[in-house]
Amino acid sequence: MKKLLLLFIISGAFTLKASAQTFNAEEFKSNLGKTSTLCDVVSSVKIFSDTLTLINMGGNYPNQKYTIAVKGNKITLDWANLKGKNICVTGVFEMHKNRPEIVAAQPDQIVIK
Repeated sequence: MKKLLLLFIISGAFTLKASAQTFNAEEFKSNLGKTSTLCDVVSSVKIFSDTLTLINMGGNYPNQKYTIAVKGNKITLDWANLKGKNICVTGVFEMHKNRPEIVAAQPDQIVIK
């Protein structure tokens, strides 16, 4: 029983630490260059090719708060039904053409809530 309690306390501490690293749009620019997790609702999805898909979050293009650039073909999502879903993306906070962006290339970078 003590081992189970200890395991619960340790896993709770790691969960608390992970949620503390989640940022919103207002905090995005102050975290440029850092790897963090950003969660929000998908406003629109634009598929350019089989290796580039843009996910606009926090508003439709050109008024989105930030963009998730999904590069490569390792991430497979139900793109047609992604709009309106809450997702979390982990990656480096960057600016692309003066707009906030996160690049995702690995499946573990995007989690649908």
